[in-house]
Amino acid sequence: MRALLGGYTADTGGNASGIGMLVAGLADDASAGGALAFTGEVATADSPSWLAPHPGSLTVAPSGVVYAALEHRGQVQAFRRTGEAAFAPFGDPIDAGEAVCHVAVSPDGRFLVASCWGDGRVVRMTLDASGRPSAPVIAPAAVDPHGDEGAPVADRAGDIDLAAAARALREAAGEEYAHLVPEHDRAESSPADGNAGGADAASDLRPSRAHAAVFLPGGLIATTDLGYDLVRFWRDGATGLRAVGQVALPVGSGPRQMVWHPSGHLYVVTELSCELFVLAPASDGTWKLVGGTPLGPTLPGDAAAELATSRDGEFLYAGVRGSNTIATLRVRGAGELVSPVALVDAGVDWPRHHVVVRDVLLVAGQLSNEVASLTLDVRTGVPGRVRHRAEAPSPTCLLPVR
Repeated sequence: MRALLGGYTADTGGNASGIGMLVAGLADDASAGGALAFTGEVATADSPSWLAPHPGSLTVAPSGVVYAALEHRGQVQAFRRTGEAAFAPFGDPIDAGEAVCHVAVSPDGRFLVASCWGDGRVVRMTLDASGRPSAPVIAPAAVDPHGDEGAPVADRAGDIDLAAAARALREAAGEEYAHLVPEHDRAESSPADGNAGGADAASDLRPSRAHAAVFLPGGLIATTDLGYDLVRFWRDGATGLRAVGQVALPVGSGPRQMVWHPSGHLYVVTELSCELFVLAPASDGTWKLVGGTPLGPTLPGDAAAELATSRDGEFLYAGVRGSNTIATLRVRGAGELVSPVALVDAGVDWPRHHVVVRDVLLVAGQLSNEVASLTLDVRTGVPGRVRHRAEAPSPTCLLPVR
């Protein structure tokens, strides 16, 4: 099996040089249980930290198109396959916003949605018949649903000291990656910093930070705002994305990534509080918070990352940076109940991203510069010890392809 690797390059203190290629076992096999090997770069790019395929391109056909969030540049760049292990830029890079960190493509291939961590932008880009992006339109900005309640450093919902968590997370990340940690400890700065009190100070303490988007059945789109503890819902319109609802999560939780479940529920993992929340549509079509649970006995300063489901949808897997673990949770009831099963060693440092490939969990260790494979127990769903590993420069995203 092959997987494209997104990563951080020198402009963000990383070691990658662009989009890389990982091979697990036999290149043309559908499983990922064999030995891992990083086979090199397939396209030069500046910090392509997130990758997303054009619909139908998961197999990376001869004309397959892949989109990269060039995080430091604040742009989205399309790449088209030019050989078995080569991709070339496809059209011009399109400006999105500060620290664009995620791209999601509509199932019909008409447009994509880019999420920008740095300035909170959610941006719609039109895709032409060949998959080339253009015409970026910025969606309406988020409004902090917690208002002044969100300004204090301490999280009233769970007594989480966000300033201490930010400091610990920044220390664990090191100087190269400290800029990627939310600046919740700004509250302790002095009035001389120029933002002493008032609405401007509250805005600085809790900036909007769009992080991810997912397409739901029926043309609905969900996006997370990690800074405002918010999940927003959209529909595509003639002039861009149209907001149709939102769900506020507890103050300081930091919703990061999401997965839609066949039961009709939307699962959201929170970076700062290391929890998993369950959202579901009501009879009138509005979305509600219907459940939630901690990921497990995480440590102070931990930060949750990616969320993925098992093949049968019975289990969820959340990466936890800091303690470097993988949380396994079981889906129960009609999908509204989720309970922790285990918290196990991820086998890498800073598990930024992971994917399930049959009975294998591939985990990208951003700070240990490697990818590891863990075998999933078919009965308990829990990942076992590292089966194989391969050196890979600053990996931040795994995209299985063929």
